[in-house]
Amino acid sequence: MKLNLGVKIAGCLLATLLSQQGWSAAASSDKGAPPTEHCARECLEGIARKYLDALLQRNPSVAPLADHVTFSENNVALLLGDGLWGTITGRGPPATELLFADPQAGQVGFFGIVDEHGVPGYLGVRLKVEDRKITEIETLINRIPPLPPGATPSPFATRTPKELQHFPVMTESVPAGERVSRGRLIDIANGYFSTLQQNDGQLFTPFDDECSRMENGNVSAGDPNASYPAAKLSCAEQFKKGSYRFDSALRDRAFMLVDEERQLVLTRAFLDHNAVLTDFKLADGTPAVSSFKTPSTLCLLELFKIRGGKIYRVEVVYINVPYHMPSVWKGTE
Repeated sequence: MKLNLGVKIAGCLLATLLSQQGWSAAASSDKGAPPTEHCARECLEGIARKYLDALLQRNPSVAPLADHVTFSENNVALLLGDGLWGTITGRGPPATELLFADPQAGQVGFFGIVDEHGVPGYLGVRLKVEDRKITEIETLINRIPPLPPGATPSPFATRTPKELQHFPVMTESVPAGERVSRGRLIDIANGYFSTLQQNDGQLFTPFDDECSRMENGNVSAGDPNASYPAAKLSCAEQFKKGSYRFDSALRDRAFMLVDEERQLVLTRAFLDHNAVLTDFKLADGTPAVSSFKTPSTLCLLELFKIRGGKIYRVEVVYINVPYHMPSVWKGTE
């Protein structure tokens, strides 16, 4: 199967490497291409299930793939069949799997868990579908290796992947009269990122008073029963404090999938910490210290649930990547 990168990559060495692996321009980008066959929600979710079944079988040939497929894992372009394809040994139970779809854009997404020889991980997947065939596969896996003997889990991550429970509202349809437009959904999600970037207490998007956020299976905002005090605060309460002042940039933002029926937006972004800011003050003047001592970046797939025009629930799968790593998908949206 011939694969394509579909993005411009700086650097002669990397370009040469990719060309040696058989990556080329995407045939689907041809202006003269015929219109794609419509694929409704049931169709898209069915294709996603077939893809996940093929992944578990470690057999790309049984997935509904187009002739030209762009594939990445953890923001690295790979040959189809590499990475998780060769190591997956299990998937989570149905209760841990969340599917969402955008028939207008031909996109379908998945959040769940996988196992690789006893190592569990949180998995985020985005598939682009044209003519009922997969043309793009984007995967993000936060692998959770066993803790060393005597080590204790971070207060931010006390739940294990097998305990994953999605917010129930993520699968609920919203009555047509209560929905906001596709463009407005994207604006609201983008405003969340603007609020997080160099967070100084200002809100650049509307939040529900009961907004909760889950990061790699752990609730990090809006959990009244959380053992970690900061996680008891709602999303807006955290941002009003200016708790994330050290987030220096939210870049390469992309809004790939809009599930209008469920009022969901799947996004991709890179969260940079340049670590220049060490000591700072919260919005109320309280002194604070950044936990970031060296430059670092998070690559994330983030899913927003918007209710009544306000951010209500957020689920995120993220990984650590080299500082200021560029998006392999930049320029393809």
